[in-house]
Amino acid sequence: MGKEPEHLTTLILTCAHTDASEAEEKKQPAEKTSSKPEKRKRTTEKPVKAKKKKTNEQNKRLIPQKKEAEEEQSAKPKRKRRKKKKTITEVLATSEPKPGCPADLQDLVKQYFSDKRSVIELEELKLQNSCFLSSNDLTHTLSSYLKQICPKWAKIQKQHTEKSSVVILIVCSSALRVIELIKQMTTFKGEAKVVKLFAKHIKMEEQVKLLQKGIAHIGVGTPGRICALIENEGLKLQALRYLVLDWNWRDQKLRRMVDIPEIKLDFMKLLETGILTACKEDKVKIGLF
Repeated sequence: MGKEPEHLTTLILTCAHTDASEAEEKKQPAEKTSSKPEKRKRTTEKPVKAKKKKTNEQNKRLIPQKKEAEEEQSAKPKRKRRKKKKTITEVLATSEPKPGCPADLQDLVKQYFSDKRSVIELEELKLQNSCFLSSNDLTHTLSSYLKQICPKWAKIQKQHTEKSSVVILIVCSSALRVIELIKQMTTFKGEAKVVKLFAKHIKMEEQVKLLQKGIAHIGVGTPGRICALIENEGLKLQALRYLVLDWNWRDQKLRRMVDIPEIKLDFMKLLETGILTACKEDKVKIGLF
């Protein structure tokens, strides 16, 4: 009876030892497997940290470069934006039109010929105040204005006997304006003959023949056709006494006759055909209607 318990105890001890060894063997592979992912995590974390460092270093380098670029831009003088010049329509739409005066024509002539003539020649083009008639103050019709500047029209009309010439020459911008002005002077003209001097639907040869056939007292036309008739000797300036410019009238775009480039060019040519010299010789007077 005393030996049996000793044998049992050895068996129990051996079993416990084997169980403990098996438990340790099971723990070891688990620990190995658990250590592997830790190494992977470390390897993956390292490049991320390195990238962050690189990006931080790049940002540090870029910040001073951006500052330098901003400082350079601030140091450079800023270009001023050119203001667009307002058109004649825009200017006049917000302001009341003013009546023309002799100084306006003088300034126009000076400005146009400033780069084409010498200083001495520009002085020769300058007209005296005595060359001008009273200007329209925007209250006159054409008939009332002509009566004011030419009060002895009935007598002058009878004395005029020269062909291919007129006593009063009215210059305007278009054929339609010519017709309109002729209608406006019915109370002034009386028995005087009025001729249309524009290029629309009328050949120059026909106008030359018309001027040569009979005596015309008043001519109303555009600068281009009048200038062409004078150059071709179809219209003569010998009997001319009054040159009336349709100065204050404006078209739909609020432009005057001298504000339209092509008409302005023809008008300046017209002045050079002998009208300016006739004004200086006190043969022709200019009126701004």
